[in-house]
Amino acid sequence: MGALDGRVAIITGAGRGIGREHALLFASEGAKVVVNDLGCAVNGSGDDRTAAQKVVDEVKELGGEAVANTEDVSDWNGGHQLITAALETFGDLHILVNNAGIIGDRVLVNMTQEEWDLVMHVNVNGHFVPTRWAATYWREQSKAGAKISAAVVNTSSTSGLLGNPGQSNYGTAKAGIAAFTIIAAQELSRYGVRVNAIVPAARSRITESTPGLGDIVQPPTDPEVFDSWDPANVSPLVAYLAGESCPFTGKVFFIQGGTVQHFQPWTLGAQVDKRRPLDDRGARGRASKAHRHRARAGGGAPDQVGRAGPTR
Repeated sequence: MGALDGRVAIITGAGRGIGREHALLFASEGAKVVVNDLGCAVNGSGDDRTAAQKVVDEVKELGGEAVANTEDVSDWNGGHQLITAALETFGDLHILVNNAGIIGDRVLVNMTQEEWDLVMHVNVNGHFVPTRWAATYWREQSKAGAKISAAVVNTSSTSGLLGNPGQSNYGTAKAGIAAFTIIAAQELSRYGVRVNAIVPAARSRITESTPGLGDIVQPPTDPEVFDSWDPANVSPLVAYLAGESCPFTGKVFFIQGGTVQHFQPWTLGAQVDKRRPLDDRGARGRASKAHRHRARAGGGAPDQVGRAGPTR
């Protein structure tokens, strides 16, 4: 038996790269897969509707079940039709993997409104729209008395969570997706839906076209060397997050090669409290008193008055 036996999964952007690996692994683990891909280039141009079908053919050659879908997931009606396609073809929906995305790199001072809007639209709406329609279905099923065990897996990026010059549009979208993941998890848990996100570091059309990464992500010339950038390394984590036994929700995980790390949410750092204003003399007196107290306790001098540690 496979880990995803009997589960119906939608995977967006599954015609190539990381999404294709998700589709192949999910099918091999018993899932029935809707392979969605509009077939556009990495910058959003073009329209190759054969990409999704090619992956479906691969799945079927391996003995799996899959159907191709070429809806634009960033479009309101397209996202609705995607969810409908899964229900009409396989009768249910348990998993949504939001993987589709584009880039449009440009330094901030040269970026046009159109370049900003396109990247935000495809990446952010491409996560929101399918999730919204899938969540509507799961809510209806839950209210009808069905026991729901559903999962959404989103795709963020270090460009948004750590920052990368030249990608203010893409980074902003990907940071928003991480926040969307946390909020959606809070809202949808009542319906039996878990929502998590991955931050993959893997070979894809996006990483290969990112300045400074193109050469780094190439496969090693020695076949005996582990390929840490192989997109297939990412998919087992996604399959785990999509499984019924996974306990996590509202989490964001970095994944590269064989390493998985939990991204901590934003945390509070140093604090300044101005509710009780002090004049210079009072401030100096209190700082000196705190210094003497720390010294007596063996803690040494504080490096910053009012400094607070991270909260969780």
